[in-house]
Amino acid sequence: MNRKVHITEVVLRDANQSQIATRMPRSDFEDILETMDKAGYYSLEVWGGATFDSCLRYLNEDPWERLRFIRSRVKNTKLQMLLRGQNILGYKHYSDETVRAFVRKSVENGIDIIRIFDALNDPKNMATAIDECIKAGGHAQGTICYTISPIHTFESYVKLGKTLQEMGCHSICIKDMAGIMSPQVCFDLVTALKKELTIPVYVHSHSTTGLGPLTLMKAVEAGADGIDTAISIFSGGTSHPATESMVYALDEMGYDCGVKLRECAKINDHFKPVQARFLKEGGLNPSVLTTKIEALNYQIPGGMLSNLISQLTAVDKLDKLDEVLVETPLVRADMGYPPLVTPMSQMVGVQAVTNVLTGHYKNISKEVKAYCRGEYGSSPAPISEELMKLALGDEKPFEGRYDDTIAPEIPAAREYLGDLAESEEDVLSYVAFPQQAEKFLRERKEKKALKVSYTIQEAE
Repeated sequence: MNRKVHITEVVLRDANQSQIATRMPRSDFEDILETMDKAGYYSLEVWGGATFDSCLRYLNEDPWERLRFIRSRVKNTKLQMLLRGQNILGYKHYSDETVRAFVRKSVENGIDIIRIFDALNDPKNMATAIDECIKAGGHAQGTICYTISPIHTFESYVKLGKTLQEMGCHSICIKDMAGIMSPQVCFDLVTALKKELTIPVYVHSHSTTGLGPLTLMKAVEAGADGIDTAISIFSGGTSHPATESMVYALDEMGYDCGVKLRECAKINDHFKPVQARFLKEGGLNPSVLTTKIEALNYQIPGGMLSNLISQLTAVDKLDKLDEVLVETPLVRADMGYPPLVTPMSQMVGVQAVTNVLTGHYKNISKEVKAYCRGEYGSSPAPISEELMKLALGDEKPFEGRYDDTIAPEIPAAREYLGDLAESEEDVLSYVAFPQQAEKFLRERKEKKALKVSYTIQEAE
């Protein structure tokens, strides 16, 4: 029998996050979900990452209801999400109580697989989420965030993989968020992990540099159990290798992907007018569709690049993009070479933009200051003395596990919201994004009140 290779379709999360800054509303995909469920995917990545923030901030959707709706239409295929460890889906660390509640509710609302990562590759920042995912009956997928720096070595990645397995993870994912992992490095790393581990290994990469399809092919050849792909109309560029192309090639090579290309054609046809609308209305910048070999130097992941373009466009400074791309690796080095993945990608990116527009560290974001204080864990390498001095002055950085000092957020949130919160999910939304969630919950309450008023009037 041909070796099985699992395919995870990412159009509902990372592909649209990478190309259209996660602006795809439920109405754009609700009618195709049942077809996606029949296509033969191992899993659909539908939640987590920036989807939660975007639902509340831009789409006026309840992210929990979005997940429940997807679950109601997808009966046979596993649903997958991306969780930022101790950051859950926000941009700072939360208490262990909140992390556990969020993980538990994610599984209760329909998530099967939780891909858990930490922006610093610190196992301590993944431990609580992994433990709760296992307790809740979910599949805990530990993540190795791949990056290139003087201190990120082949041996360190294999060591992290072994640690995550020892922590109870059901599988491992190599997350190449910037598409910078070469085919040969991927082959060697997957080979080493498969030799050392007894749990499945998955590979996630982007097409930003053009290496993505080659890297995923070598991953499979090395024994990877599954790969992430995007339906073709939302593939390429800062997104991912195309589902149909990878399945076609792997099937010809004798692998069993289990994906029906006839169903993929229907899925792709559905999303063609969606992509066309975003192109027409400006939500999809054509620059994210092209190959950017320079990313091998600046290592910017797809979602980060699309957001940088959005930020610069908003202030009419897109002409400064090349300067920002040059500044980004310099800021990253000053910050101790953190992998460029959320929230570190946002911190480094925003600081690079600020440096270019206002001057070298003339303004330092509160998030970078918190990072320098140790609130996100230990930096992979020492932070530059210049940045530490400019960010903290004479203040001493925190020592120990900062998360142990965070007071539980849920009780205070529940008390503040009162009857605005109709469920624990509402409270968790507020904890993660207070301003956006409160606005959403108040508007929801007003709409319900109006509906009751109209119903009474009609009855009279």
